[in-house]
Amino acid sequence: MQLIKIQVKEYIFAIFGSFLAAFGTSLFLLPNQLSSGGFSGIATVVYYLFHISMGTTIIVLNIPVFVLAYIREGKSFFFKTLVSTFVFSKAIDYFEKMTPFTTDKILASVYGGILIGLGLGLVFKAKSSTGGTDLLANIIKSYHNEVNIGQILQVLDIVVVLLNIVFLREIEIGLYSAISIFIINKMLDIVFEGINFSKMIYIISDEYQKIAEVINQEIKRGATGIYGKGMYTNQEKTIIMCVARRRHIIKIKELAQKIDENSFIIITDAREVYGLGFKN
Repeated sequence: MQLIKIQVKEYIFAIFGSFLAAFGTSLFLLPNQLSSGGFSGIATVVYYLFHISMGTTIIVLNIPVFVLAYIREGKSFFFKTLVSTFVFSKAIDYFEKMTPFTTDKILASVYGGILIGLGLGLVFKAKSSTGGTDLLANIIKSYHNEVNIGQILQVLDIVVVLLNIVFLREIEIGLYSAISIFIINKMLDIVFEGINFSKMIYIISDEYQKIAEVINQEIKRGATGIYGKGMYTNQEKTIIMCVARRRHIIKIKELAQKIDENSFIIITDAREVYGLGFKN
């Protein structure tokens, strides 16, 4: 029963996300000849050159990819992807008949990118896909595990945007499309990581005990001592590692420097954090 509930939830997320992505595509990008990269970008070119509906082109392009997906990715993923792609394609054709929200290409690239990124994020969270180059990239990786999916998608998006420029004969189309693709990727990050990004701080200091106590008392955060060795001085060191919200990191840095102005501090992004005080 629990498994059925999870699957139903995933299908709901996948369908809703597909509608949202289609809404952003049809009412913002497509009327302004903008591309979101991938098969949608190719479908945009076909739409303006041959007046073939975007949804139809997306389905046709995805047929060989679906065959490979069924073989390599399994039935569960395949059927969810089939549903998502069908909904995405048909919704594009439906929304395309409505009056566009704006003819300003900057507004279209920004708001279209936000809606598409949010929609695709929900689809991906549901362990599904709307087909296209992201699915193709995953299939390629299943054959060659050493391949970097991010690099594949970047190359494919660049090629598609260049095709838009060549066939639609307007460089600005490519420039605005690049903005929408950038925003789509940023929205995907937000969907997967949330808006409460965390930071990780490493502090190397002889006053590590005092610094750790102050972090605990004033920031209400725990810290972990990692034993290391300075290769230049050949001396053993205790490194403080602490994960905190962005708003707390600056305060932790200031406290450490107040206790030891010579402390060595490294601040980096923590992509996902699970545990007490963060995600369960």
